[in-house]
Amino acid sequence: MSWLPTLRAMWSPRGQQVMIPTPGQPSRRYGIGAVNYHAGETMVLFRRRKRRSDIAELLQALVGQHPTGTIYVAWDNADTHQDDEIEAVVRAAAGRLVLLYLPTYSPWLNPIEILWRHFRREVTHCELFENVPALLRAAQEFFDRYNRSPQLILSVIGSHAA
Repeated sequence: MSWLPTLRAMWSPRGQQVMIPTPGQPSRRYGIGAVNYHAGETMVLFRRRKRRSDIAELLQALVGQHPTGTIYVAWDNADTHQDDEIEAVVRAAAGRLVLLYLPTYSPWLNPIEILWRHFRREVTHCELFENVPALLRAAQEFFDRYNRSPQLILSVIGSHAA
């Protein structure tokens, strides 16, 4: 997420151009998340950087949130997804955490990417926040609101409740 708005085409009255201010240099934050394809729940961590240790933290949180059963994580082949820390989390889960690598350049196969696209459209497109904390609050509010309505998440990602 960038503090500066993502500019997209939008409707405006004929002959009037909508002005979107873009002051300063972009300050970024990263959302690292997972979505349960069957239950419609999300888990998202917001971080200053996207590091391997943050990815391992997300996986550990998923294992902690789901203490029984097998957790399947479908994700891309990003370099942040391959590390000794991540392998340690997988080993510690004792077979309950299975990583499924999606084909390269196929974000449409990953439900969290679909949800991120929806998130950007609803929260950040053509929107300038007062500061980075305001952006983070809006992002957290989006996921809190959607987690209260799992059917909404399932609808966005194209799943059906189990």
